[in-house]
Amino acid sequence: MNVTKVTTQVGGKDLVLEYGKFSEQANAAVLVTYGETVVHVTTVMAHSDTMLPYFPLSVDFAEKLYAGGKIKGSRWVKRDGRPSDEAILKSRIIDRSIRPLFPSYLHRDVQVIATVLSADVDNDGDMPALVATSAALSISDIPWDGPIAAVRVGMIDGKFVANPTYAERETSKLDLIVSGSKAAIVMVEAGAKEVTEAETLEALKFAHEEIKKIIATIEELVSKVGKKKQEFVEVETIPAELKAEVAKKIRGDVEARMGHPGAEDGLIEEVVASLKETYAEKLDSHQLGDIVHEVLAEVARDLTIHKETRVDGRKLTEIRPLEAMVDLFPRPHGSAMFKRGETQVVSITTLGSPSLGQILETMTDEHVKRYMHFYNMPPYASGETGRFGAPGRREIGHGALAERALVPVLPPESEFPYAIQVVSEVMSSNGSTSQASICGSTMSLMAAGVPIKKPVAGIAMGLMTDGEKSVVLTDIAGVEDHVGDMDFKVAGTKDGITALQMDIKVSGISFEVLEKALAQAKDARFQIMEVMLKAIPEPRKTLSKYAPKIVQFEIPNDKIGEVIGPGGKNIRLIMSETGTQVDIDDATGVGVVTVTGTANDGLDKAVNWIKGMVHVPVAGEEYDGHVTRVESYGCFVEFTAGKQGLVHVSRMSTEYVQDASALVKVGDAVHVWVKGVDDQGRVDLSMIPLDQLKPEAERPPRRDFGGPRRGGFSRGGDRGGFRPRR
Repeated sequence: MNVTKVTTQVGGKDLVLEYGKFSEQANAAVLVTYGETVVHVTTVMAHSDTMLPYFPLSVDFAEKLYAGGKIKGSRWVKRDGRPSDEAILKSRIIDRSIRPLFPSYLHRDVQVIATVLSADVDNDGDMPALVATSAALSISDIPWDGPIAAVRVGMIDGKFVANPTYAERETSKLDLIVSGSKAAIVMVEAGAKEVTEAETLEALKFAHEEIKKIIATIEELVSKVGKKKQEFVEVETIPAELKAEVAKKIRGDVEARMGHPGAEDGLIEEVVASLKETYAEKLDSHQLGDIVHEVLAEVARDLTIHKETRVDGRKLTEIRPLEAMVDLFPRPHGSAMFKRGETQVVSITTLGSPSLGQILETMTDEHVKRYMHFYNMPPYASGETGRFGAPGRREIGHGALAERALVPVLPPESEFPYAIQVVSEVMSSNGSTSQASICGSTMSLMAAGVPIKKPVAGIAMGLMTDGEKSVVLTDIAGVEDHVGDMDFKVAGTKDGITALQMDIKVSGISFEVLEKALAQAKDARFQIMEVMLKAIPEPRKTLSKYAPKIVQFEIPNDKIGEVIGPGGKNIRLIMSETGTQVDIDDATGVGVVTVTGTANDGLDKAVNWIKGMVHVPVAGEEYDGHVTRVESYGCFVEFTAGKQGLVHVSRMSTEYVQDASALVKVGDAVHVWVKGVDDQGRVDLSMIPLDQLKPEAERPPRRDFGGPRRGGFSRGGDRGGFRPRR
């Protein structure tokens, strides 16, 4: 085995790339090691072209539980199943980084598979996998304009950290992923705790310096084992002369339609219809549509770059008309609608017991996600028909972006102990539905009474450049996203950024462009927030009447078993009798009990029941209770939920009582005082006020019943009462 190895340092740890160890039949395969995290990446290109009208690239990030030394928790299914949302998001990060660098004429399937073979508890495998992907594509014979590299940046105590560990990310103010070439930034993904625009720009520059170091290492590997790239000739499906003829014929018509709202609506279809009769024998509708689309892109870009007028007539920094509403539906706990131009999203909030959080089983641990944001975009949102059902990778990615944007402003669980779910339904789509879902979800959370710290708004920025001049666009519409060079989404509060996502179609973006885009996005967020706050200026002080109520309190750790009972018997009884959900968490060293219910009576009953079970009675306390059992020698009284004591006949009345059944029966309400608690926790009760009890010597003599004692009780020695046998 002839293995070639190169090494560099990132974040104070060795990043090792190896070629030649595995998968010799792939176009290229690279093994990357970072700490004790090891990822194997393969790149394979098909042997023939496809007939698809787009470049068929697929990227998969495979997380195997064995990598962390774990067996799947399911009792019935042990094989690793469908990729988790987290794995899909990592796949998307790799895809979005490498896709812009493939040549437009490549029409063969290219597949990248990154498999995590070892996962330590410190280092995420996503950045090593992206670096290994770049290395594999660079040394392979697949045409690709790399290399690139990637790094994660944290911000701890005001200092930037490259590839922070999982533990460091918990305390970091920033979680920024950047990929780029030696010359410029290619892709950005970030979650942040209100980081300023200036701090964001500095973090991007810090990342780029690390990226250059890694690229130098990849180039070293290429120099040692790089293969010659396969050569492809771009095939013109339409003769150049014919294409130029059609383009010239329609350009004036396309230009005339530009510069007013809805300019592109139906344009391609209408122009194609006008050309069909003339070119029916030479070009089909699909080919005509391609030509019209190319002309539309050229005209739109020329108009925007050189005349600074957009397709729909807006100025470069102008936002489309905004609308915002709350309380759309009666039963959901919170609902809101946000509309920007033709983009419209409805967001619905649901509150639930903490036990309804999402359990995530990963290679290294298992944890519960308290806040869940889901995004759905059905085909009708864009006026089309199509597959309807399980979310695709795009939907998962947009939901995660919105979730990331809102997490920093959520109240801590100690203040608001609810599981929170927001679902954003896209009703209409024409540019940046993910940012509309952030705005709608902010209002929906506020309408539901979730005390978020600050409202969050989001906006998508675009770019068009001809190589000499570049213009940054605020609030890009669908056509500008399609024919433009950048989609840069920025979300945040009035005080800073909470989420970023950037994709480009050119080879890189300069820091000057990024700085301008961040500044314009900040202005736009403020404008959007004004409209949102007119609809709902602050979070509601009360929850919906349909939302569950939660009471949280602490109990001693040694009482948890008593509340749960053998096999969960006690806690199940409490829940069934009160119609509540009871959860107990002892992670903090004390038992935190959370009782969730929709009816106040049931909630109060469950809380009092549990508190009664763990309460240690003290002599002198008095209670209203009820009789649960009657014997000749006394009665048993449940004086607080789940706790009983004995009232001896001598303490049932100031008069002589021969048999307790002559005075009380099961179910009777009685008022009792605690006389004492013995060393085994058994409680003596009295129906006579303690200050009226006679001394033991003055009591009438007790009758000796003889024979066996009923109910398994024996005399209590010199205490003069009866005690249950243990």
